[in-house]
Amino acid sequence: MTVTAAASDLPRRVLAIGGGGFSVEQYGLQQERLLLSLARRSRPRVLFVPTASGDGELYQLRFFRAFSMLACTSDVLPFFPYDMKRDYAQSVRDADVIFVGGGNTVAMLAVWREFGFDIALRQAYEGGTVMAGISAGANCWFEHYVTDSVPGGGVRPGLGWLPGTFCPHLDTEAWRQPLLAAAPLPACGAGENVLALYENESFADAFSASPGPALCLRRGGGDAALVSQTLQALPAAPRSAAVAPA
Repeated sequence: MTVTAAASDLPRRVLAIGGGGFSVEQYGLQQERLLLSLARRSRPRVLFVPTASGDGELYQLRFFRAFSMLACTSDVLPFFPYDMKRDYAQSVRDADVIFVGGGNTVAMLAVWREFGFDIALRQAYEGGTVMAGISAGANCWFEHYVTDSVPGGGVRPGLGWLPGTFCPHLDTEAWRQPLLAAAPLPACGAGENVLALYENESFADAFSASPGPALCLRRGGGDAALVSQTLQALPAAPRSAAVAPA
C-alpha cells in the first residue's frame, strides 16, 4: 500500500524562474524536470496558468508539447474567455504543480483578484501544491517585484506570500539591476535560466539550466550589497524528491 504524506507534512514550495525554459525551447526541459521532482507525486498533475500572456494560444501549445514529453499529466486554465461552467478553485486543488506563465504581471494579478483566484491558489499552496512560474509567474508570489508591465517600469506589490522583492531577466535587461539594488529587502534577482527555490517562505536553493555562468543576486536584511553566485548546470535526470509516489 502506498502511503502519501499528509498535506501538513509537505513543505510549501515556490520555484521562481528568471527566464528561458519551454517557452523558448532551451536546454532540454531541465527546468521542467527539476520542477516535477519537487512535486508530491511521482507522476504529478501540472496545471498551466497563462493569464499574464492573455492566454496566448501558441504559449499553451508549447506547454502541452513540452510537458507531454515528461512524466506528468497536464492541463491549462485560461481566463480569456472565462469558462463559467468550470470550477477554477477545484482545478487548482486537483493540481500538484501550478505553473504560471510570463507576460504582464500587473494585469494578471488584477484578473486573479477580481475572480478570487488568488485565494484558491493560496489554499492549494498551503496544502502542498508546488507553485512555480517564469518572469511574471515568478514575480507574483513576492511582496514586491521589478517589472516592465507598466509604462516606465518600476517596483510593484505582488501577492505577498514570499518576503521582499524579486526580479527576473536580471542579466539580459540592464535597467533591472539598479531597481533591485534599491528595492525593499530581502531581494532576489534571477538571470535567464536561473531557478530560485523557496521553502516555507525562505530562500532554500538556486539552480541554473544554462551550460555557462549564471546570475543569481541576493540581498539580505542586513546587507545592501549585491551578492553574485555562479551556479552549476542541472543534471540531465530530475532530482529525486522525498515524497510518496502516486
